[in-house]
Formats: sequence, structure tokens, C-alpha cells
Amino acid sequence: MKTLFWIQTGACGGESLAILSAEAPSLEALLTSHDLEMLWHPSLSCAPMKRFDELVAAIASGTQRLDILCVEGSLITAPRGSGLFDSYNGRARIDIVRALAAQAGHVVAMGTCASFGGVHAASPNPSDCLGLQFDKDKPGGLLPADWRSGASLPVINVSGCPAHPHAMTQTLAALASGMSLPLDALNRPQAFFSTLVHQGCSRNEYHEYNIEDAHLGGPACMFFNLGCQGPTTQAVCNDDLWNGVSSKTRAGVPCFGCTAPNFPREADLFATAKVGDIPLRLPAGVERARYMAYKNLARAAAPPRLKTRKTDV
Repeated sequence: MKTLFWIQTGACGGESLAILSAEAPSLEALLTSHDLEMLWHPSLSCAPMKRFDELVAAIASGTQRLDILCVEGSLITAPRGSGLFDSYNGRARIDIVRALAAQAGHVVAMGTCASFGGVHAASPNPSDCLGLQFDKDKPGGLLPADWRSGASLPVINVSGCPAHPHAMTQTLAALASGMSLPLDALNRPQAFFSTLVHQGCSRNEYHEYNIEDAHLGGPACMFFNLGCQGPTTQAVCNDDLWNGVSSKTRAGVPCFGCTAPNFPREADLFATAKVGDIPLRLPAGVERARYMAYKNLARAAAPPRLKTRKTDV
């Protein structure tokens, strides 16, 4: 049986809440069907904190095996690198994380905060937050860039704000089963970060014909005017719908790019920066001149039904 220890640092608890809605597998099925023992979870464990202390000491000394360490939340290093702004019993949590990581077979950063710093690392970042092995998009966070776990892997970044429930449970299932887990350049599991939020979006046809909403509440694309980052963000939100039902774009909210290392961007989340009439950031592999020409032609060829639906809303 594999063992799992979950610790929260500078966190809102979003990943702990999100994983409860997983269905494939559910958290219960993950633990019962994959021989995975949850040693500790700050919200789900019913034992007193004395048990937490005992487990941390046993893992650090090597008397308790730790196969998977999950870290939720940004790593708070202030003041002056001591980490004491986020402490437990007088000990900085970053020191506890370092001690646990040194003994873990695998270390998983659950959510963008743990992966890259996230919301707490946004400017002016008064708590000097960073990710577990990245500082935004720069390798090296609390742990150095060349750090490796007992299984000779870097920290596995399951980013998102919060992370997708199935990205979390399926990553843990793969690790518990000893399966290979290919990672991308940001050490995210490729299975969940190789497609774009744009793929599967219910507004794609409007995007292709350059029919864009200028205000929230319409059915058209939000990429050109409302800050949607779906065409540039790698995630499964529209491929594996949340709770099997919906996603941000399907609910009429722009994708904010929450799986990316630079989330949240230092700009209006509901506005699109442009060069002329074209977004400053284009989908990967697109040339600006050709994109501009294509969009002009596409809008002229848009089916009347799309223009009518856009006007009627």
C-alpha cells in the first residue's frame, strides 16, 4: 500500500474542496481501489494535531515511509527567507515541507499557488511567496531547479486555480499504480496540459468567424475584447467539464489562464490587450499578418444565423 501526506501552506483550500467533486476516480475510489493510505489531510483527517506532529517526525526520521507528498498553497518565505509568516508551533511550514519532501517518493504541487506562486505571489507579493520548484515561470522555487524526489522526478505541477478534480485524482492514481507520467516543460502532467481551453469551447464557431462579444452575457467569443485566454491556456476545462456539466466559458466567464505560471496576470482580467484590432497574444503558432487577413475574411463569410443570434442576445 502506498502512503500519501497532504499539507497546506499559503492556501485557500480550493484544491481540497475541488478534489471532493472528482468522479473518475472519486477521492473515495482513489483511496480504496489504488491501495493508497491517506496518512494526513488537514481537512479530512479526524485525528488531533498531535498525530500530525508524530507523522512529520516519523517521516523526517525515515521510520514512516512516504510515497506521495501533496503540497497545497504557495510557499511563504517572508520575513527575510525565514518563512515565519506561515508557521506552525513556532516552526516555518516551509521547513516542514522541505523535511517531508526530502523523504518522499513523489512530490505533487496541487494548484497554481503550490506550482508557481499563484495569487499570493502577485505583485507586490508582501509575503515573498513562490512555488515549490518554480517562481512563476522561472525554474527554482522553495526547492532548487535540480531537486529530485526519491523516484528521481521533479515536483509534479498539477496547476489550476483550483486544479481540475480529475487532474488531481488521476495523477495520484497513476503515481499510486506505478504508471509512467510524462511531464511538459513546466513539469505538468502532459495528459492534462496538452490541449487548450479553447478546444471544446461552445463559443468556437463564433471565434472562427470573428464574431466577438464586447460585453459579458452574450453567446459569442470573448477572446478579442473580454480578456479570455482560452486560445493560449493549456487545460482540460472544456474537454472534461467540471462536475460533468460546465466550465467558465460555457457559463459566460472568460478563461483567466489559471493553469499558467504567470497567473494572475498584472492587467485587467476582463480586457484584451491589442495591437490595432487584433489581440496582443495570439494562439500558439499563429502569424499576426495572416491572422488579421483571415479574421477579416472570416467575418465577411459568417453565417447569418450566427450574426442573428449575436444581435438578438
